[in-house]
Amino acid sequence: MIKLKDILLENNPPNLLIPRRIEGRVEKYVQSVIQKYIKDGSKGDLDLSKLKLTKLPGNLKNVSVTGHFYCYRNNLTSLDGAPRSVGGYFDCHSNDLTSLDGAPRSVTGGFYCNGNATKFTIAQVRAVCDVKGIIYV
Repeated sequence: MIKLKDILLENNPPNLLIPRRIEGRVEKYVQSVIQKYIKDGSKGDLDLSKLKLTKLPGNLKNVSVTGHFYCYRNNLTSLDGAPRSVGGYFDCHSNDLTSLDGAPRSVTGGFYCNGNATKFTIAQVRAVCDVKGIIYV
C-alpha cells in the first residue's frame, strides 16, 4: 500500500487535485453573461476579458453595445463575432490577432488593438471600423 507521505516525498509527485468537468465551463459562463446583457437591454459595458477565449461567440454579432466592450488578454486570432457597434471603447489588446476582419462597424470611444500578433496601423483600423475616438496600435 502506498502512503501519502511516500507520494509527497517523491521527486515528481502526482497531481492529486485534478479539477473535474471543467470542459465547457468558460463557454457556458460567456453565454450566460451575453444572454444577461441582451436581456437587460444591451446597456452598459460588456467584459469578456481574461477568459482565454480563442474566438468570440457568434451571438454577439448583431448586438450593439452601448458602453465599453472588453475582450483583451484572451487568445483571439480573429474578431469574427464582435458586436456590430460599440458606444464606448473597443478593447482587444494583448490577443493573437492577425486580422481586424469582423471588428465593429463603428466605435464611439477609443479602439485599442496594441500588443497583438500583428502590429496594426491606424489606416488598417480605419479601413474596417469608423472610430470616433483615439486609436491605439
